[in-house]
Amino acid sequence: MDTIHIRGGRPLNGTIEISGAKNAALPLLTAALLTEGTLRLSNVPNLTDVRTMGRLLAELGVRIEREQGPDGEVLALTTPEITSTLAPYEIVSQIRATFWVLGPLLARVGHAKVSLPGGCAIGARPVDLYLKGLEAMGAEIELSEGYVIASAPNGLKGTVIRSPMVSVGATHVLLMAATLADGVTVLENAAREPEIGDVARCLVAMGAKIEGIGSSTLTITGVKKLHGATHRVISDRIEAGTYAMAAAMTGGNVLLSGAEADTFASALDLLEEAGVGVEVVNEGVRITRNGHRLKATSVATEVYPGFPTDLQAQFMSLMTLADGDSEITETIFENRFMHVQELARFGADISLHGDKAMVHGVERLTGAPVMASDLRASAALIIAGLASSGETVVNRVYHLDRGFERMEVKLSACGADIWREKA
Repeated sequence: MDTIHIRGGRPLNGTIEISGAKNAALPLLTAALLTEGTLRLSNVPNLTDVRTMGRLLAELGVRIEREQGPDGEVLALTTPEITSTLAPYEIVSQIRATFWVLGPLLARVGHAKVSLPGGCAIGARPVDLYLKGLEAMGAEIELSEGYVIASAPNGLKGTVIRSPMVSVGATHVLLMAATLADGVTVLENAAREPEIGDVARCLVAMGAKIEGIGSSTLTITGVKKLHGATHRVISDRIEAGTYAMAAAMTGGNVLLSGAEADTFASALDLLEEAGVGVEVVNEGVRITRNGHRLKATSVATEVYPGFPTDLQAQFMSLMTLADGDSEITETIFENRFMHVQELARFGADISLHGDKAMVHGVERLTGAPVMASDLRASAALIIAGLASSGETVVNRVYHLDRGFERMEVKLSACGADIWREKA
């Protein structure tokens, strides 16, 4: 099992190219199931999760080829016919997003058998909202031996679906299902994340009729069929926010090239409140800190456009060296504080009180061997290692490879003393 090694204490200076968004690329890949035409996607990040999704889609009949486009490599996905409607446990247990093939399969061929999902162990993330929404559209749902068996013998029908809570996954599944449904579907209390908007714009390019993109109400008028399209995946706001916090914690001057500031404005606002320099420029976002101590700043995670839960661990890492006490409240996932005990190994002073973490800033951190518990926690540990004296060894970095493309290479190019040791 690979490990990441860090000798901390070096400021970051230089440019980090922000990759395409994992959380947009995964649902965009599943959109290939909706059409016989070729969907060409550029700016797709090279991640373990993307490769896992590609493996599942290939089993379902998607032909995936790599082409050279004007902006680099393009994934060309073509599905002349669905050759299987089974999404097996062996694949779906690895990442939750593979469960999302349920919507496109039901929409195109009227039946699917999809394993209940897996992914990071960061709390309960039930799929009942997905299933109730599909049932409202006329699907028949049965749960058997860990699988969702769904059919729509009379086709999916447009309807009004109001979700009792905001769910990114349910919005993706129901949005895709509605594109080929008979009639008009209205998704109320839909997720507003930038990745949802990116997927919706791609679907429109494929011939879908969608109104209200970017709002909490999506109106989809079903069409008979979709066609191929070409689409560029938006930049990854979580990756951008992570590197912004790394630059803030170590000090220095880093340009996040390609970052779209409006997609992670809540994180940038929080960094400014903590005393970090943030400048939006033509090339992206520039983060600067000249060595002065950070100001303790409190935050609660919220659905978009609030502060994202996917940056909570990284921000907690940042606050361990801040001047004063910070209160970090996790409102999205009840089990997303597993990184606290690992940050304590660096010398961080953090106490837990239910859904709140109280962070008392310390003067310095010391490198230590640590273990990543999930994708975002792994990034938080690397950030702490960059700012610690001595050497840090991060174990279980397979979590990191699920969502960050060549992190050690990007950080090394900005002056970090960081390297990967192969198992």
